[in-house]
Amino acid sequence: MFGPVAHAQQEAVQIQLQDLNGTGATGTATLTPAAGGALTVSIKASGMTPNSPHAQHIHGSASGHDFMCPTKSADADGDGFVNTEEGLPAYGDIFVSLTTQGDTTKASGLAVDRMPMANAQGVLTYERTIEASALPAGTIEHLKDLHVVQHGIDVNGNGTYDMEALGESTFAKSLGVNGIPEEATNPATCGMVSGAAPGSVPVGGVETGSGPSADTGRQALLLSGGLVLLGAAGMALVRRRTSRQ
Repeated sequence: MFGPVAHAQQEAVQIQLQDLNGTGATGTATLTPAAGGALTVSIKASGMTPNSPHAQHIHGSASGHDFMCPTKSADADGDGFVNTEEGLPAYGDIFVSLTTQGDTTKASGLAVDRMPMANAQGVLTYERTIEASALPAGTIEHLKDLHVVQHGIDVNGNGTYDMEALGESTFAKSLGVNGIPEEATNPATCGMVSGAAPGSVPVGGVETGSGPSADTGRQALLLSGGLVLLGAAGMALVRRRTSRQ
């Protein structure tokens, strides 16, 4: 009977979102335990691709593995950008999808019709309280082990996701979905809980491959529908931009 009260009394944690792929995007995410074991997530980021949807998630683990934001060394193909496949081993599988409504599981990881959009100035604001029943077990207790990743970058500065900058998304192609710009799926920001690491590695140590790598096949099936929507949204933005010209 005292569980919800204990959850509500836990302190909020703050995450500084840092640019991951040279876009200059930054922001702040706050994870606040709420009554009944719920979690309120507040995000404000700037420098995002204007008038565009941005898939965003809480990543990490509540089972004793230590994930973190990737460094530039994660760029295995040497194209100058950390793409989704290269980032997953570092930041882990989707823990919570930060949609604006409805489902928040990893099945909604790229449901861009329910992801927040940046405004015309590239500012993205988000706030949602996710009920305890919709959170993975151990979320509140392991807040310090979690982090936030936002996706969607505009490399060539034309205000939308297109094929001209980085070509087609290799992540989308791996799921069997063609015609998605790499800009749309590449991570834009990543942030870890301030002061959570190093020095506080969860019991169980550093993840060595049993998480995101092993789960990629299952995640691919769940995300393919969202990628189709992402492609439609991206193409719609291109058409709107073209019509204005």
